[in-house]
Amino acid sequence: MDVIAIIGRVTVALVFCVAIPALLLSDGAALAAGTSNSGSACYGGSISDRDSNLHGVSTSDGGSTSDGGRAKKPMRSSRTRSTKGMVWISPGRFTMGCKDETFKDAKAMHEVQVDGFWIDKTEITNEQFSRFVEATGYKTAAERKPDAAEFPTAPPENLVAGALVFIAPTTAVSKNSHYAWWHYVPGADWRHPEGPLSDIKNRAKHPVVQVSWADANEYANWAGKRLPTEAEFEFASRGGLDQKRFSWGDELKPDGGKWRANIFQGVFPNGNTAEDGFLTTAPVRSFPSNNYGLFDTTGNVWEWCSDWYRSDYYEQLAGQGMILNPQGPNDSFDSNEPKQVKRVQRGGSFLCTDQYCARYMVGARGKGDPGSSCSNVGFRCVISRSSRTHSNKLSMDKDGIAGDGSKTFVSPVRHSLTRVDCNARECSSNQERSVVSR
Repeated sequence: MDVIAIIGRVTVALVFCVAIPALLLSDGAALAAGTSNSGSACYGGSISDRDSNLHGVSTSDGGSTSDGGRAKKPMRSSRTRSTKGMVWISPGRFTMGCKDETFKDAKAMHEVQVDGFWIDKTEITNEQFSRFVEATGYKTAAERKPDAAEFPTAPPENLVAGALVFIAPTTAVSKNSHYAWWHYVPGADWRHPEGPLSDIKNRAKHPVVQVSWADANEYANWAGKRLPTEAEFEFASRGGLDQKRFSWGDELKPDGGKWRANIFQGVFPNGNTAEDGFLTTAPVRSFPSNNYGLFDTTGNVWEWCSDWYRSDYYEQLAGQGMILNPQGPNDSFDSNEPKQVKRVQRGGSFLCTDQYCARYMVGARGKGDPGSSCSNVGFRCVISRSSRTHSNKLSMDKDGIAGDGSKTFVSPVRHSLTRVDCNARECSSNQERSVVSR
């Protein structure tokens, strides 16, 4: 189903098959302006009331740069690149993909070999991202107000920065009614993940969310690191357990029924019982690590990878024998949205459930608009063994949509309406942009 939804700078994210409520913008276009409780936390109460498992951080507002927060060149830190807080992953081989027939884009299993690399033990936290913003003045996609000159027919009150937020319905709803739980919330950004009345003062150690691929890439470049390839992420996430369903084995709840990851329990989407202790994000390291010492490669938040997303990429690789250090395809193609550019996401999030989406399985894939941000999407970084570190240096347009050197992809429309096209059998959203007005 297609639902034309929000305006804003690439603010739709790759979350589970979402559709968003639409309100008229002008001239028949649409704008999701949020709901009456759009400024509150996802679950209708304050974060502090609903989740006591939070830790504190205070952040100051970073100043804007002359180009609206987007550096003309990738940001680089003046400090020496450090592997502190990272794990060394030795070179190795594994079978990449997922046996589950539900995941058509991942079922073409193929053999992969990767070189050694360093990878962050945890997702990048609010505390870490805050240091980046304070040092650079960077503004994320969700913080940038759309330019009125690009939307001459849009009412000024609709040109507001914001992002997608999960807000649980108060009653049972059809799982085909995705607009019932995803809302565009003005004022939502990394400092205010659920909207302007939320904050991260008690979430220093939680993964940063409401960051686009472009935002994550800027952080990585500043830190002297890069985003992991999809192959690196899966290899590290498996922790040496080849062809297992999860990063700890084949059982979802081993060890006497204990939860090993922050995912959704209860009746989706309105009845989260939080049996794992968390309604939304959890502080990093809240659950056991995998065999390689990595935390939250399953659940908590989706994580951006460097690769372009192609739904047929695994089929192209299958039968070619051992693939050495795959960097992903040279272009983007989604069979559901052939004209739309996507990047890969991995790991699933606190909203994944086998009732609706089981893409927390270690071989499953996600996808998203590289300029989009959402309340359940974050990232972690890697460093190559070689001094010639594979870089995420990109030729970016003013909205952070980028090329990888071999082929440049630029969104056909900047600051556009977003149409989210959902296949109920899949977990990650498919985003499509359409012209605000012509």
